[in-house]
Amino acid sequence: MYSASRTCVRSAAGTTGSIDVAVGLHQGSALSPYLFLLIMEALTSDLQDEAPWCMLFADDIVLVGEEGIEVQRRLTGWQRRLESVGLKISRSKTEYLCCDFGGLSSPVPMSLDGAILPICSDVKYLGSLIQDDGGIDRAVQHRINAGWMKWRQVTATTCDPRMPIRLKGKIYKSIIRPVVMYGSECWAVKKKDENRLHANEMRMLRWMCGVTRMDKIRNEYIRGSLKVAPVVEKVRGSRLAWFGHVMRRNESHVTKRVLNMNVEGHTGRGRPNKRWIDCVKSDMRMKGVSMEMTADREEWNKKIYCADPR
Repeated sequence: MYSASRTCVRSAAGTTGSIDVAVGLHQGSALSPYLFLLIMEALTSDLQDEAPWCMLFADDIVLVGEEGIEVQRRLTGWQRRLESVGLKISRSKTEYLCCDFGGLSSPVPMSLDGAILPICSDVKYLGSLIQDDGGIDRAVQHRINAGWMKWRQVTATTCDPRMPIRLKGKIYKSIIRPVVMYGSECWAVKKKDENRLHANEMRMLRWMCGVTRMDKIRNEYIRGSLKVAPVVEKVRGSRLAWFGHVMRRNESHVTKRVLNMNVEGHTGRGRPNKRWIDCVKSDMRMKGVSMEMTADREEWNKKIYCADPR
């Protein structure tokens, strides 16, 4: 299939000569991802459980269990199966997250090939940060930091006073804001999270316009000049869009099952944590929509969409 395949490496220093591809999958081939998934499915079909207890995205594997002993047993099974055919689990990239929301038990030590895995307070999976306490404060800060990194990459354009203000707004909406909002469909945001998103967005927009708070220019005027809607409103629209997508799925789909999942146990003293579905219900009240309207995709998206100013 890969007969006489050759490749090269391009970098800032130049391009290397041709290299023969003798082993492994051909990097860059459109067929390689499908072949890899086909091989993984054939090797591990009997080891896989239904989501969310076992999830695969290419070579990123998530094993979930209610008890540490159960996860250790499944991890050992995957390790033996993959290594029997020459594949290896990366020791440095394997992370262990223990979610003990009640704080009543201590994490069970997890080992891989004799080495104890460190217990993480959060893990990054497919670009999203998952915390051991079920919160999103670090996840929101992570996306804000990623947005600032992207913002600094385009400051030569966005902070140039010679550039049209409308063009700066388009750059922000197409390059910077999507980075900040990545994964926001699943955020159960609190008021402090919304305030952080709003404050950091306004800092970016004011710098792009070349003004500071000392200039006493209102936020509405800044947004109107750049034609940018509030990021909090965009997050609310994306969350409702995802909710509508989930509601249109059949009852056996993993997203629908997770949405309807009931967690056993009782909450501690004090105010309960804000759930994602609580945010959705609040968003629907603000938008004036109901759950029955999710069946009509076009009408639902028309009602919940937050358009940027024209």
